[in-house]
Amino acid sequence: MRTWTLEKAKNGFSEVVRLALDHEPQLVTRGRAGAEAVVVIARDDYERLIGPTDLYAALQQSPLAKAVAEGLFDAHDPFPRTAALARDIDLGGSDVADATGSP
Repeated sequence: MRTWTLEKAKNGFSEVVRLALDHEPQLVTRGRAGAEAVVVIARDDYERLIGPTDLYAALQQSPLAKAVAEGLFDAHDPFPRTAALARDIDLGGSDVADATGSP
């Protein structure tokens, strides 16, 4: 990330924007110590950083959702489950129906 003083950033603002649009964040400092600073980034990068506003939208934009939509998992299940891993669980009461629906 390139660092600019405020004065140099003002004089070379077109260059600051061009580099930011090329997905290279630009740091702009102010004052002798350069303690106060801002980062100039492209709008696309900013929107990607703030992310979706809800869980549903985040899951829709996830790489896994994209892979499922492209059919990458149609040929095989990446998370296979076998009956050998199943186990009976005591739910703690005789009045509780089992998985077949009988009491």
